[in-house]
Amino acid sequence: MQIGTAAPTSEELASAKHHFIQHKSIQDNYSVGAFEKDALRCLETLFKTHNTVIMVGGSGLYVDAVTKGLDDFPEVDSNIRETLNNELKIKGLESLQNQLKTLDPISYNAMAIDNPHRVIRALEICIGSSKPYSSFLNKGKEKRNFKTVTIGLTAHRDMIYNRINQRVDIMIKEGLLNEVKQLSDYQNLNALNTVGYKELFKYLNGEWDLDFAFSEIKKNTRRFAKRQLTWFKRNKDTLWFDYNTSTALIISQLKSYINS
Repeated sequence: MQIGTAAPTSEELASAKHHFIQHKSIQDNYSVGAFEKDALRCLETLFKTHNTVIMVGGSGLYVDAVTKGLDDFPEVDSNIRETLNNELKIKGLESLQNQLKTLDPISYNAMAIDNPHRVIRALEICIGSSKPYSSFLNKGKEKRNFKTVTIGLTAHRDMIYNRINQRVDIMIKEGLLNEVKQLSDYQNLNALNTVGYKELFKYLNGEWDLDFAFSEIKKNTRRFAKRQLTWFKRNKDTLWFDYNTSTALIISQLKSYINS
């Protein structure tokens, strides 16, 4: 999954020590909770020899899990998720969305409602606990023994979307379609129900033509980026820099911020 996940190149991996890159199989069950525990153990080791560690993200939920901690949810019967996954296959996502709208309108209006994993997670808590998923959010969390400085890069939305389109074109030239073909036997796994893979599975299964599948990858990636921007802008402490800002200036301002 080197191309579709845009994993760091061998040169990038050699230039700085990386962690959690291709450390799991697509057949492994892995959750944000498991990542939080693994990352904290890794940080505990790294902070013995480093004063500063850099985390680069991706998913805002996974970033927050490490820096702020996760909300504490009750254990629920695993059969509930299995039932919901079957309903997703048979009735589609809209059926689950309507259930969530009834059981927990707050979550329905707040989350990425087109993400089936998030909808199913919220529903299984609603059903298993008989309480709204949203009622468990933002309770007391365990404090971290490290401080976090968050930085972000800004650009005009047109620029971001153009870069996304270019990036998909590059992935296609690098052989994304062949990579997806080799994973066809595993297309029902959660790890592959993701942008860049699910669209090309529809092409391989004869549901879409290739050009439409490529255009859907671009569209869905743009939507994902829009959700990322919304998520990251919620953090009022983020130090934002224009993407054209020199690395030296960013590092200088970070040092001043840390020293203060």
